[in-house]
Amino acid sequence: MADKQGKSSSKKGNSKTKKSAGKGIFEFLSDSRARTVFGIFFIVVSAFLTLSFISHLVESGIKDQSQLQEITETLVDPEETVDNWMGKFGAIVAEKFVHNWFGISAFLFPFLFLLIGFQIMFRKALLPIAKSVRHSLFFLYFLPLAMGFLFTENSNLSGSLGFQLNRWTSSLIGSLGTAMLLLFLSIVYLAVVFNFSVDGIRLFLSKKEVEEDENTEAEEGFEPVADVTIKTNELDFTKTEEEVAKPEPELEQEEEPDKELELETHEPEPTVKEPTPKTEEESSEVAFEVEASVVKEETVDENEGEDMGAYDPTLDLSHYKKPTLDLLEAYGKGEVSVDKEELEMNKNKIVSTLKNYNIEIDRIKATIGPTVTLYEIVPAPGVRISKIKNLEDDIALSLSALGIRIIAPIPGKGTIGIEVPNQNPDTVSMKAVLSSEKFQHAKMELPIALGKTISNETYVTDLTKMPHLLMAGATGQGKSVGLNCILASILYKKHPAQVKFVLVDPKKVELTLFNKIERHFLAKLPDSEEAIITDTQKVVNTVNSLCLEMDNRYELLKNAQCRNLKEYNAKFIARKLNPKEGHQFLPYIVLVIDEFADLIMTAGKEIETPIARLAQLARAIGIHLIVATQRPSVNIITGTIKANFPARIAFRVTSKIDSRTILDAGGADQLIGRGDMLLSTGNDMVRLQCAFIDTPEVEKVCEYIGSQQAYPTTFELPEYVADGGGEAGEVDLSDRDALFEEAARIVVQHQQGSASLLQRRLKLGYNRAGRIVDQLEAAGIIGPHEGSKARQVLITDEMSLEQKLQNDF
Repeated sequence: MADKQGKSSSKKGNSKTKKSAGKGIFEFLSDSRARTVFGIFFIVVSAFLTLSFISHLVESGIKDQSQLQEITETLVDPEETVDNWMGKFGAIVAEKFVHNWFGISAFLFPFLFLLIGFQIMFRKALLPIAKSVRHSLFFLYFLPLAMGFLFTENSNLSGSLGFQLNRWTSSLIGSLGTAMLLLFLSIVYLAVVFNFSVDGIRLFLSKKEVEEDENTEAEEGFEPVADVTIKTNELDFTKTEEEVAKPEPELEQEEEPDKELELETHEPEPTVKEPTPKTEEESSEVAFEVEASVVKEETVDENEGEDMGAYDPTLDLSHYKKPTLDLLEAYGKGEVSVDKEELEMNKNKIVSTLKNYNIEIDRIKATIGPTVTLYEIVPAPGVRISKIKNLEDDIALSLSALGIRIIAPIPGKGTIGIEVPNQNPDTVSMKAVLSSEKFQHAKMELPIALGKTISNETYVTDLTKMPHLLMAGATGQGKSVGLNCILASILYKKHPAQVKFVLVDPKKVELTLFNKIERHFLAKLPDSEEAIITDTQKVVNTVNSLCLEMDNRYELLKNAQCRNLKEYNAKFIARKLNPKEGHQFLPYIVLVIDEFADLIMTAGKEIETPIARLAQLARAIGIHLIVATQRPSVNIITGTIKANFPARIAFRVTSKIDSRTILDAGGADQLIGRGDMLLSTGNDMVRLQCAFIDTPEVEKVCEYIGSQQAYPTTFELPEYVADGGGEAGEVDLSDRDALFEEAARIVVQHQQGSASLLQRRLKLGYNRAGRIVDQLEAAGIIGPHEGSKARQVLITDEMSLEQKLQNDF
């Protein structure tokens, strides 16, 4: 045991030594003077190598080779000269790298030195260094081999390495085999780096064909008109365009003495199958009307006439194209098809069941939806609503149907609703929902198309108005499909510059397809390798990082005198905000958590607290939350969480308790599953059939986006340091932060002593910025904390600051 403890302590000591060494290097490079020296050094080396290599290739290579045979004498003797622009040392380096080794691929070395120098000096990457190194390693092998194969006599292009590689490869697989190897390597590189694939080519060609067809139709002035199909029990015919335009003659229908049946139709008409003749006993004296689906959709134009100003935030990806609808599949019939005999039968059973309990009704109206039909009852005067509500199980028994739900009363209508599932439900496809006029013309900030209502109307809402969404449902009831519908809606409507997703997937399999759009639409921590977050601790750090982002954005909004993100971005687009003061175009950020229960069980308050803080405050600055769970219990969806999520979606759950937990009302336990859901927005509750989008469709959409030009790096969230710091007490100025002096200059220059200013200017985490503020206060540069007021800066100009820094430190 003692040996094991000794080994473990030695390991801990070694790890601490490594961490302290790494920390020392980091603090050394954090000094602006060290960064300047090392940055210029790498840039100068890059320029020296570039000029040496160019001179060697252009004119001095052959002349200098004979003079460099005796390297020692050539270097010592000043009388010996070479023709290389960078002198003897430049000639030696060029001879080694270009002629003896890598040929023209030697230019990759000064290229990497330039990237490293720029990164160190300006703390901003021209290109991702790690990826650039990986690409360079590939081309260090590929280019010499290719040049050796194409130019066998010119060793300066291939280098000795390329010449020998070509000889060895040609002897092994022949010249034709070498050519095939080069072609194979090129295809592999294109497939890995640029997502080159046969499917991508097919999508590109099909898109071109669609654009050509649209252009041809536009030139000919032709607009396609959909055929109108009318079906009866005997006839099946199609009206032409001219016949549709003509007014329909009024049809006289013989009125039956036992009942009154009214059929209200709207464009397009549902397919209604006529019943077979029925007996008198089956008819009813209650007036019964069938209301068809209403598909005339109003467009909500919230941003009409908005002037986007001179700045275009989409300019970096100006050639980006949104996904096309042909990537999605069309499921279902796309029309409301009902059996009128089924409607009559259900109506008669409802009426007879109510009569058995002495409940009289005046009228019934049926509204037909894709999966559920709503029967609206107008009770006779004096009938108590509670009596009908208590008969829910009896009506379900008489109808022999799953998922009977009674709404007593329907808000704003003065009727009682009975929702009965259709015997032949129709599937609502995501393609039909996204192609609707309501979604295509919606001028919302973050429009999401969830599906269709019970009246077959496309339901489109704005996530920014919710402003956060809580989803729950039992396993296999459509929760993951609902998340995909929300994400696909935003992907089809927004540019990568306008919105970013933070995706949390503890199950590690649900959201992995969205990895392909990492540099387009995703956001992550600076040190994170994967954009899809699966580790619990990384989730905690990410959510806390979003809290820092929220604080930074509120500081920007305060300085810009704006109340919300929309006003702020409008000011920035109109060029009324100065980027030199830290202002920038801010995209919306949507945090999606696929399984919240797992996080609560493993992290508890550590994850609940920052999520509750985001839900309380993040609406105005454009951070919105979508939290899903399959366990809607009170220890998972706590009161703190529920209080800040007014919008909730409930798929089918197993008990009334779970329904009340998620919706604060019953009904979710009476849903029929397979995407049937209830949406509560705080004031009312809507029953929807969620649109269906399959995994291959999501994959096609992500591949379409991922195959286009992307940003150089993924959108990075602020750095978050998990360990504590900045505790109250005396501050030791002998252990000042490496950025202390630079922070002091920033504070004096802006006459503002706040941690958020240092976070933005120095790109620090909140804890480190807070420690520097404490040190500035102890040094007498800024005043003490004064509540909500900003700290007072005690030094008025930079000259006085420099004198203080030289004298005191």
